[in-house]
Amino acid sequence: MVRITLAVLSAFALTAMAITPNNAGAKSVGAGNGEQFITGGCVNNADCSSACCADASGVGVCSAEAAQFQNGKNGCGFVDPNAAATIAAAKAQVEKQGF
Repeated sequence: MVRITLAVLSAFALTAMAITPNNAGAKSVGAGNGEQFITGGCVNNADCSSACCADASGVGVCSAEAAQFQNGKNGCGFVDPNAAATIAAAKAQVEKQGF
């Protein structure tokens, strides 16, 4: 019984730790001008002011180099294989937000 509880809690903790980009930075996704803030989305390092686009389970998230492996991230240097779709989704988010 305890093992099942621990397994469920561990799975929940891993899900809670998964990181997703902050939608407030949608306008900087794919711009390649180094203006995206940490926790904002990115398609490669050129988007990020930190020059670190970290892979967060197939999604790019700007990260500080010191935090590139935290919260389930897999390190800097992520290049989004679906960049066109990611940029289109970000543009749609900007329209929805109005900024």
